[in-house]
Amino acid sequence: MLRPLGSVWGQPTPSPTRPKPTTPRAPRADAAPSPAAPREFRAAWVATVQNIDWPSQPGMTADQQKAELVAIMDKAAATGLNALVLQVRPNCDALYASPYEPWSKVLTGQMGKDPGYDPLAFAVDEAHKRGLQLHAWFNPFRAGQPGDVPSAEHVSRKHPEWVKHYGGQLWLDPGNPQVQGYAQQVLMDVVRRYDIDAVHMDDYFYPYKISENGHEVDFPDATSYKAYKDGGGTLELADWRRDNVNRFVLGLSTLIHMEKPKVSFGISPFGIWKPGNPPGTTGLNQFEQLYADARLWLQKGWVDYFAPQLYWPIDKPAQSFPKLLEWWTQQNPLNRHVYAGMYTSAVMEGKWPVNEITRQIEATRKQPGAEGEIHFSMKPILTGAKGVDKALEASYAAPALVPASPWLDAEPPAAPEATLTTNPTTNRKTLTWKPQDEADVFRWAVYTQAQDGSWQTQIFPASKRTLLLGADAKAIEIAAVDRTGNESTRVRVEG
Repeated sequence: MLRPLGSVWGQPTPSPTRPKPTTPRAPRADAAPSPAAPREFRAAWVATVQNIDWPSQPGMTADQQKAELVAIMDKAAATGLNALVLQVRPNCDALYASPYEPWSKVLTGQMGKDPGYDPLAFAVDEAHKRGLQLHAWFNPFRAGQPGDVPSAEHVSRKHPEWVKHYGGQLWLDPGNPQVQGYAQQVLMDVVRRYDIDAVHMDDYFYPYKISENGHEVDFPDATSYKAYKDGGGTLELADWRRDNVNRFVLGLSTLIHMEKPKVSFGISPFGIWKPGNPPGTTGLNQFEQLYADARLWLQKGWVDYFAPQLYWPIDKPAQSFPKLLEWWTQQNPLNRHVYAGMYTSAVMEGKWPVNEITRQIEATRKQPGAEGEIHFSMKPILTGAKGVDKALEASYAAPALVPASPWLDAEPPAAPEATLTTNPTTNRKTLTWKPQDEADVFRWAVYTQAQDGSWQTQIFPASKRTLLLGADAKAIEIAAVDRTGNESTRVRVEG
């Protein structure tokens, strides 16, 4: 049940030693309304493949790995982020206790070796303590890097017939129906067993094309394509490959929402759908070369959020960040979330000035239909390379809730129960509150009005229960916020 907007008023305290709770009273007719909840998705990718972001190197102890992950969580929260996208399956290996795949070598240096704890379970707990969403990032078909020594539990050893060698890497064949079922089984195991907020995939479905001796090398899937044709299939090769990816995306989306309707599904594709879209755009054609019809997934609503990798600067006409972002927002008839994937590591690499990233954030905020950004990657933020962390702290100084997803969950949580007490010595007021349903609260949104009528918004993790108000606090409202961003009815307190 939702609790109606209430109001309690500070009363004189007769006792000099113990504050007296305020008593309920109707709100004044002239009470100024509080602002709408600020909404912006602010996230960073935490890449584990080749130890890009975490762990910093393989072979560290479990305590050392945990300490690094805690530092990432603390930095994310301090920077103003509200989500992290953690890569948990880079190459058909696992950064969690999987019944299907071996432990990743990025943890211990040896594929299949138990790190002594469950990194994903630990990451989920630490993220949620700080009010951060944790999105589990999977690579569905990439199966190995050059130099890997697969363990006996790896798919390349258990099912070598599924695996293709391409460009020095190992890949599962998306055109093999058994592969599709296996990948969905692996991902859904995580959805069922872990308290993740989203399943995330990037741009790797079919691999990027390679060339040898000046000639493009095609992906070696002739056997599975022949089986398709022999079974009566009529699609040409490129259309068949796109159909394989489409069916995988739709099937996984359906399974996720059947199993846990509030878990979102997000994809971060290459930033250009086809050259010429929008006009003047040149570059790789993901539709023809990666066999990814990413626009279709957005238009059909198969994803809950869509974060195209717009890894180009604002002032590059052939791959214009703002023009591409605008174009993608126009391909969104069902109003799913569109976030800008940003190449923040370009600052650390000396390719861009730091103000390129802050300008891109401002451009995203000005673009109707764009609701936030994901930074690749966490490393420059964590290390503060070239002042990226300070620049983002300034851009994210005002806190924000994640955008709500009403197609997943439109039911707001119950409003909290709040009381206001006054310290008789200092005359300072303290707000104390508690949830009506502990399990339904992910964050708290607190709106404080000063004597001049201005409002300040603060956002706290679910564990927060008290707040000492500033001396000029005139009125305060508090609301519970659930995992998918729904805000409860606000409880108003005045003093």
